[in-house]
Amino acid sequence: MTTIGVEEEYLLVDPVTGLPVPHADKVRAAAGLASLATDQEVQCELLQAQVEVATPVCGTLEEVGGHLLRLRHAVGAAAETHGCRIATCATPPLRHGRPVAITDRARYRAMAVQAPQLVAEQMVNGMHVHVAVPSRDAGVQALNRIRVWLPTLTAISANSPLWDGHDTGFASWRTVIFSRWPVSGMPPSFRDAADYDRRVGQLLESGLISDTGQLYWQARLSDRYPTLEVRCLDVQLRADEAVMLAGIVRALVEIVLADATAGAPVPHCAPELLQAAMWHAARHGLSDTLIDPRGGRRRAGDVLYELQRHIAPSLETTGDSRQVTALIHRLLQNGTGADRQRAALAQGGIRAVTDLVTVESTTP
Repeated sequence: MTTIGVEEEYLLVDPVTGLPVPHADKVRAAAGLASLATDQEVQCELLQAQVEVATPVCGTLEEVGGHLLRLRHAVGAAAETHGCRIATCATPPLRHGRPVAITDRARYRAMAVQAPQLVAEQMVNGMHVHVAVPSRDAGVQALNRIRVWLPTLTAISANSPLWDGHDTGFASWRTVIFSRWPVSGMPPSFRDAADYDRRVGQLLESGLISDTGQLYWQARLSDRYPTLEVRCLDVQLRADEAVMLAGIVRALVEIVLADATAGAPVPHCAPELLQAAMWHAARHGLSDTLIDPRGGRRRAGDVLYELQRHIAPSLETTGDSRQVTALIHRLLQNGTGADRQRAALAQGGIRAVTDLVTVESTTP
């Protein structure tokens, strides 16, 4: 069974005002002292109102879910000791009029010099799924083949409709925020691992990015682990929704790796259409149409059904079919995180949204 790992980023907010608070260093230290988490599992992020967690390598979705709940509870308890809460939304419903302090690391200070306004507005929280690949060449083959599904994954995970107290009209405003960096959006197609490394090397030599961490493609090869890293996902309100996405991503990677081994052709979709499809998915989530892997525009539910059918063999092999299918059905009934944030805003304003994104964070 292919191993997976998940990283999640959380916002730290005042439970009364809903505004981000710059307590990340204190919260990380408190979480690291608790018995529920280690220092390696709770990490810093760009801004002091954000905290990142990383699960250990997992073999099953049950392990993923257990670790995510443990880490959410650990960071949530640490946040409470400093008068704040974690919020599992991919953009803050409200922001301060002044920028939140950056984390005091050389890398982050350099980014603030490079693009001060982008850093000031980089208060976005994602979910990254790492799926083990047998080699970097295999990882590139998987990357080339998974590209056509990235807009669908973005739509499923959409959980960032609000910004500065109002509805942006986008289901995933985080996707738009991230698209402004020099190397972002849809990953290009690569011949092999050597081609990938050569082209990344050119970006580094040009000085346009300072390290491979600034490869803000929606999917990429990990430099730290022997994995393909899918990065297009908004952080999820609930841990079990994150488990659903981890299961979908692992199944997709297993299917495309099998296709590559069998010599099946790489799905073709023009790069400009893929980029526009990603924008469309970020705009509408699952509330409208999606662009399917062949470039056709169809109802979102139909594309999601095609995705389920496509990954079904892998889900059956891993024993994840019942769990993932049930969670997808619930998603279609209850809506994405973006849908639920909008409903809360309509019913009770920003206070209701704050309650939603903080209470749901530690719901099993």
